[in-house]
Amino acid sequence: MLKIPKNFILYVSIFVTGGCGLAYEYTLSKIASDILGNSVRQWAIIIAVMMFFMGIGSELQKYIRNQKLLDKFILAELALGLLGGFGPIVLLASYGQWQSHYIIIQYFFICSIGLLIGFEIPLLTRINEKYNDVLGSNLGNVLKMDYIGSLFGALLWVFVLPKFFTLIEMAFVLGFLNIFVAGITILVLQKSLFHFKSLVALLCLSMALIGFGFVNSSQWTSYSEQHLYRDKIVHSQTTPYQHIVLTESPLGDLSCYINGHLQFNSFDEHIYHEVLVHPTLNMLNKPQRALVLGGGDGMAVRELLKYEHIQEIILVDLDSSMTNLAQNNPLFVKVNQGALKNAKVRKIKNRALIPSGYAPLILGNQKRPYSQDFQEVKQLKVINVDAIAFLEQIPGLFDVIILDFPDPHSIELAKLYSKGFYHLLEKHLSPRGLFIQQSTSPIFAKEAFLSIGRTIQAASFNAIPIHQNVPTFGEWGFWIAGRQEEWKYEQLKMKLQSITTLPTRLKFLTPELTRNLLHFGKEQLDTREEKVTTISQAAVYDYYLEGWLQ
Repeated sequence: MLKIPKNFILYVSIFVTGGCGLAYEYTLSKIASDILGNSVRQWAIIIAVMMFFMGIGSELQKYIRNQKLLDKFILAELALGLLGGFGPIVLLASYGQWQSHYIIIQYFFICSIGLLIGFEIPLLTRINEKYNDVLGSNLGNVLKMDYIGSLFGALLWVFVLPKFFTLIEMAFVLGFLNIFVAGITILVLQKSLFHFKSLVALLCLSMALIGFGFVNSSQWTSYSEQHLYRDKIVHSQTTPYQHIVLTESPLGDLSCYINGHLQFNSFDEHIYHEVLVHPTLNMLNKPQRALVLGGGDGMAVRELLKYEHIQEIILVDLDSSMTNLAQNNPLFVKVNQGALKNAKVRKIKNRALIPSGYAPLILGNQKRPYSQDFQEVKQLKVINVDAIAFLEQIPGLFDVIILDFPDPHSIELAKLYSKGFYHLLEKHLSPRGLFIQQSTSPIFAKEAFLSIGRTIQAASFNAIPIHQNVPTFGEWGFWIAGRQEEWKYEQLKMKLQSITTLPTRLKFLTPELTRNLLHFGKEQLDTREEKVTTISQAAVYDYYLEGWLQ
């Protein structure tokens, strides 16, 4: 029978616990950012607090006596597996049902898990002294396995586990790994244990609880998530990029949420999308090529398809899951009127968008039989790739570009409102072309709204602000911009005010109302701020948080 060295088992334990420890930090940070938003801040604070309590755990372990160290390590592993496994689902449930106590519950898990992770390495180092009493070699081997385990844990969490499990299920998988380590340790080192039978009983109970939690995680997630939304959840999906939830009201209104942020409500989304598309389109002389960045719901494309003169539409959205919903989900298709139903879709899984040039994206004529409201469009393409990667690699100019990105509520999104991004956009805008940027609320996030305009103008554009009340969102703002050498500020205003006709099938917008979009209240556009957003200074993100958190 093969005899396994006891210190080898300890090193394997260190490897696994090191990987699980880092993965717990990621999991708790991710669940907090999904619930509370502000991802950068959540990740930074939670990981820092967990590391602080790891230090506290390392300090406290020196008060633990040397007797029964292995038993105590196994108990710590079982407790860590249960806390880490059940933590995320408890956080999700507590936010929906006991929101006022959520922070207390959240930091209980963060601090407790951090404390237990801090126990592990010193305890294992002390246990390993029996097999390697040379301090430098002992400590070096322990830390080496911990660091290597952390690397593998990070890679597993990022690239492997999300392919097979939801975030809640991932937590139970990590919890199982900790308990598995305890089980292997009990099995191999049973002669060194003082309470073998009791530890086996606790191991079996922990395994049963983790298994029960994993099996019921989907049902528990649905139940807990429902408490976060007023209307019934009809679809919930976690993609590699975001968490998408669709809800339906008793009256049949569909709402779409991304990471907890409302993207549209079918009751009044037509107001937002008509303002987003039609004023800019009608300031131009029959534009033929349109580019939509973001807007994977297909609503902006729906509005563009009402123009006979548009010959090509390209929709670029990072998340293929969102565009799949827009194409195939019956509730979604009802709202966007099948705008993406017959689109040619190309999914790009990396930044190598056009290894052989632009030619593969050119398609033949496509007819649109789904709705009589839509004209024939020769080319309609959906490309699932990062917007910046698309602009960096695709040649050609567009007559109109519609930027329908989510609000800049994270550092990652703020780059899509940066000066560098608008410089990149300029390379793809025809000389007399225009683009429009959805720009959050000029009331609730005034400085963020104004900083977007400043940044656009700092990137060699002239821009005018417009706004409209959308009942679900409140007062909402946009910036319409064109090249400085082609469009003067007054020309932009005059073009917008001279609109006399619009497509007849619009639900809300009229030529008279279009002219009023320019009118703001007294001092509503006044500011003392001067910052613009760059890749290194996310001013719009800071202004956005300051505005919406007041």
